[in-house]
Amino acid sequence: MESMLNKLKSTVTKVTADVTSAVMGNPVTREFEVGRHIASGGPGMCWRIYNGTKKSTKQEVAVFVFDKKVIDRYQKFEKDQIIDSLKKGVQQLTRLRHPRLLTVQHPLEESRDCLAFCTEPVFASLANVLGQWDNLPSPVPTDIKEYKLYDVETKYGLLQISEGLSFLHSGVKMVHGNLCPENIILNKSGAWKIMGFDFSISSSNPSDAEPKYVCKEWDPNLPPLCLPNPEYVAPEYILSVSCDSASDMYSLGVVVHAVFNEGKPVFQVNKQDIFKSFSRQLDQLSRLSPGVLSQIPEEVREHVKMLLSVTTNVRPDADQMTKIPFFDDVGAVTLQYFDSLFQRDNLQKSQFYKGLPKVLPKLPKRVVVYRILPALTSEFVNPDMVPFVLPNVLLIAEECTKEEYIRLILPDLTPVFKQQEPIQILLIFLQKMDLLLTKTPPEDIKNCVLPMVYRALEAPSIQIQELCLNIIPTFANLIDYPSMKNALIPRIKSACLQTSSLAVRVNSLVCLGKILEYLDKWFVIDEILPFLQQIPSREPAVLMGILGIYKCTFTHKKLGIPKEHLAGKSLPHLVSLSIDNNLNLNQFNSFMAVIREMLSRMEAEHKTKLEQLHSMQEQQRSLNLSNQMNQSEETKNPAPTSTVRDIDDIFGGNSGSGVNGKENGPSSTVSQPSRVSLTLEEKQRLAKEQEQAAKLRSQQPLAPQSVKPATTTTQAKDLTSSLLNNMSSLNNLSLSSGPRTVPMQTGTVPSGFSSGPTMSGISTMGSVNNGFNPSMGFNTGGMGVRPTTPGLYGGGMPTTTSTPNFSSLTQNQNQASKPPDMSALDTLFSANKPKVSLNQMASKPTIGAAAQSPWLSQFGSAQTSQTAAMQAVPMGMTGVQGGFGMQANPFFSPQNFPQPAANPTMNTGMLKQSTSANNDLKDLFG
Repeated sequence: MESMLNKLKSTVTKVTADVTSAVMGNPVTREFEVGRHIASGGPGMCWRIYNGTKKSTKQEVAVFVFDKKVIDRYQKFEKDQIIDSLKKGVQQLTRLRHPRLLTVQHPLEESRDCLAFCTEPVFASLANVLGQWDNLPSPVPTDIKEYKLYDVETKYGLLQISEGLSFLHSGVKMVHGNLCPENIILNKSGAWKIMGFDFSISSSNPSDAEPKYVCKEWDPNLPPLCLPNPEYVAPEYILSVSCDSASDMYSLGVVVHAVFNEGKPVFQVNKQDIFKSFSRQLDQLSRLSPGVLSQIPEEVREHVKMLLSVTTNVRPDADQMTKIPFFDDVGAVTLQYFDSLFQRDNLQKSQFYKGLPKVLPKLPKRVVVYRILPALTSEFVNPDMVPFVLPNVLLIAEECTKEEYIRLILPDLTPVFKQQEPIQILLIFLQKMDLLLTKTPPEDIKNCVLPMVYRALEAPSIQIQELCLNIIPTFANLIDYPSMKNALIPRIKSACLQTSSLAVRVNSLVCLGKILEYLDKWFVIDEILPFLQQIPSREPAVLMGILGIYKCTFTHKKLGIPKEHLAGKSLPHLVSLSIDNNLNLNQFNSFMAVIREMLSRMEAEHKTKLEQLHSMQEQQRSLNLSNQMNQSEETKNPAPTSTVRDIDDIFGGNSGSGVNGKENGPSSTVSQPSRVSLTLEEKQRLAKEQEQAAKLRSQQPLAPQSVKPATTTTQAKDLTSSLLNNMSSLNNLSLSSGPRTVPMQTGTVPSGFSSGPTMSGISTMGSVNNGFNPSMGFNTGGMGVRPTTPGLYGGGMPTTTSTPNFSSLTQNQNQASKPPDMSALDTLFSANKPKVSLNQMASKPTIGAAAQSPWLSQFGSAQTSQTAAMQAVPMGMTGVQGGFGMQANPFFSPQNFPQPAANPTMNTGMLKQSTSANNDLKDLFG
């Protein structure tokens, strides 16, 4: 456990040693948070530079740290000399304040392990940028390793150093004494600043016009940190122990040479034999070869040669160097102007900012972003300058990446979004709205950018409203749909309805027409089109704008107007607008073209719909007919649908008691067990029924046969007695026969016998039962004959239900078996299709129960001739067409009824009951 703790302790110590171990315990850490190691600089590159922040204000700073461990190899007095020299430089720098000198944020603090002080944020030293990476973290930071100086940066940097020297020489009467790349610092914005005043020399007589500087003799035995950099020191400093402001100018010339030659000075100095090296250097400077300055730009080459002159009087002073043409570059001048903005008034600033957009494209992006942009955003606190500064800031934003925009520009723009005065701010933002919506995060768009657009729509200035309405379509695709639907569109509609300006109203309609493609179809139909009917004005431009929205919606592939809306709302509105008196001929023709196009499409769509509906109905009808046919085949009654329809027509058409009405109930009941689980007995019975139905369908249809007329006798017959006899026989047959198995029912069918004089005897009868069993499907009394004179026989007879009840009969009982002559009754019935006479319908004088009545032949086993004869008899029935027989009534078809074998016993019973009925008839007629 202890070993693990020791290992962890050593790891933590190793990690933090390079970063903060040296500064731990230093008073600087009380107020500042020390970050990572970013650069190095100062005399001999002895200062490590860390980034940091002030704990109270979170202000970014740079922390310079000198680790005393570096000088452990020296003796104590040497250590003290080094520490004193470093302290002197920092203290001198702290006292001096100038834009060209490094600004100290916190003075030097000393602890047992280090020296530390804080300055403005720093990028690196010029020596780091030129490739001298001593005392840098490992690996070397990428931004330093890949940093390349642009020409404008070099020019303006050298100009800044010249200005700094001018301040020292003229203002402070001081010689820097050690101007070299390690004492030139590039701050976060890229500005070049002077530091390293360890060997600075102040004038001994500052009040005199000519300052005098006293320097120390070069002592080779001192530690290197106690001596200036010999490669940048003027020759007279070493050889003659004299210096003045010109000595710094010589150092500036060497710095210029190093900047254009990858950090290399003019001469390499042998530090072991410094005096001999400077003597040789003095001879070379006297006859300087052109190749030494070949890398220096030609426009400054002559000035550099003068700076490197052995004669101090030939060297230009700092103020003269700031005025050379080499520094008249537009970029350098622009940067210089930014550095002196605090000295300008608003008029001068505004003129400068107006011309700045022409200069910005010529400058490197790094210079613009890190040098110019901070100066511009600092002007946002001055509302009067915002309209002049904002276009330049947005122009820079176009060249930035989204990350750079969010990090460097957006925080400063956010307060400006909320400014409503001056009004030009809104105009500028609206013109660059596509840029803002593209690079601003969605949350900031919702909270900052779109509210500004909404304010522009509600602005009192008509010019602002017009510009906003004209610009909105250009960036509508960048607005999220909820914001457009819930915030933007309602404000456009409100601007259109509430404004008194025709231009704003027309632009509102044009704007809506252009952004229709970004809206939902139903939102347009529910919100936009009804809004058009609320517009009060009827100027031609407004009417054409309304027409344009209708046309765009109608013709757009994604939108479209449903035919219901066309018919109910759109067309009536357009038709009413088309006849407005303000429209000219061309405008009226435009309206009519759109109206005709809408009518054509509405007609085509509705016609197509009706055709499809009709086709579907036909298919459904065919499907229902097919299903009905299939169901009829599954039932016991195999009658075709057409036959059932005919029966419906005969027995009352659509009455509920018809075949299709009441029969469908039992039919569906019979077929219902096939759809559910059936018992074995039910399945057997169903199989037998299907087999029997198949046999019946396979039989040949019965063809009618001609019947020879019965032999007539000359003896006159009592026709009334014969007719009643036949009917009573048929009735007795119905009573004696058992119930039928066919479950079909029909409606009540009254007979249609006419009541004339020749039928007066029959007309006096009450209603007579039709002779069929009720289970056969006919209601009782269905074929009775109504009396013409109800009170003829004391109020008429009561209607019989099952067995005819006659009170008296005067005719002979034996007449029932004789063939009557019925030819006299031929004229009593309908003359429609008189195929068979009544004599042919009379019973033949044959012995047997089957010959008693033609009705009885239906229930016999092989009496097809009587059946055919009966089929051909025309019967005059009320409401029934002539020819009522086998073709029209399925009950007359032998396929619809079972055909049991003839039973002699049953037939004998028929004859006995018929005789009893004849006796009753005799009692009835007296």
